[in-house]
Amino acid sequence: MSNNVLQSRRDAAHAAARSSGERIGVLLVNSGTPDSTSTADVRRFCGRLLGDPRVVEVPRLIWLPILHGIILRTRPFRSARKYRSIWTEQGSPLLVHSSALRERVQQALRHRVLAPIAVETGMLYSSPSVDTALERLRDAGVRRLLVVPMFPQYSAVTAAATFDQVARVLKRWRWIPEMQFVNEYHEHPAYVAAVADSVRRHFEAHGRPQHLVMSYHGIPEKYFEKGDPYYCKCQKSSRLIAEELDLAEGSWSVTFQSRYGPGKWLKPYTDETIRDLPKRGVRQVAVVCPGFAADCLETLEEIAMEARDLFIDAGGTRFDYIPALNANPLHAEMFADVVSQHLSGWVTADLKTLQLSTTSPRD
Repeated sequence: MSNNVLQSRRDAAHAAARSSGERIGVLLVNSGTPDSTSTADVRRFCGRLLGDPRVVEVPRLIWLPILHGIILRTRPFRSARKYRSIWTEQGSPLLVHSSALRERVQQALRHRVLAPIAVETGMLYSSPSVDTALERLRDAGVRRLLVVPMFPQYSAVTAAATFDQVARVLKRWRWIPEMQFVNEYHEHPAYVAAVADSVRRHFEAHGRPQHLVMSYHGIPEKYFEKGDPYYCKCQKSSRLIAEELDLAEGSWSVTFQSRYGPGKWLKPYTDETIRDLPKRGVRQVAVVCPGFAADCLETLEEIAMEARDLFIDAGGTRFDYIPALNANPLHAEMFADVVSQHLSGWVTADLKTLQLSTTSPRD
């Protein structure tokens, strides 16, 4: 069959699918970011984030007075200064990268899915909200919805929080769409390959350091003890990435960052590990954060700035932060792979008849 004939049939399938007036929607969900670096906007964002019962599992009667009476009166001012250190002319790095990634995912899917498809990005604790993104998809005629949390390793803090918000919105709708939910993609071959490729390219451009640290956002240790699989997922991702890079045993490590409060969090801690590496003779280190789909305060300030200072002050000579995948083409293709796999049943069911109707009996 010639390429021209195949393309004609694809065009016919697209046209027939469009005429039905129904579309497939993909909702990409990330955590969020303040609308600006003002203390008020940072306070609003922190309030939404820390007020989520999935994030802080403390009884509301105990936690909310602490949150609003103490934490939100002091923390936003300090956090606002940190956000100013990473802010760009276009705004928040996380939002800028997430928006660019959405566009690339949309483009990649046009070449993979023989059906009208709309992709939107929603933020759990900021704008554009999950509510707003879902409304846009509904306005676009979406009757089938795939929700993709942009958190590779499943945790109740992230993926379950995404489910909660989507369900909270949809329960207000009279006509809800058919829905699928992607829990995670921590061992997806395209994800592992994309992270490894990013690290490899950095090594080729800047030289190979003595040690690679894979730093993930931490969660309280008690969440793990209650059954949250996040720790195990991070370990699995790291092993696969190390294998893809052919890293020698002892030349890489897994750590956890961004803890707050007095309780125990997943260990080893990133800051303590970074500070101890020079004592072990490691003077050159690179850090990558495989759990972050887009660069944000936790990567650009906590790792690229704070962790770097800790390492240099402890006697290190070279510290490299390897950026998140952001809108990297391989990242977009990875999400397109994940989406295509989950949509295969819908697309096959909808387009099988259309494709047959555009096939000549003589083919």
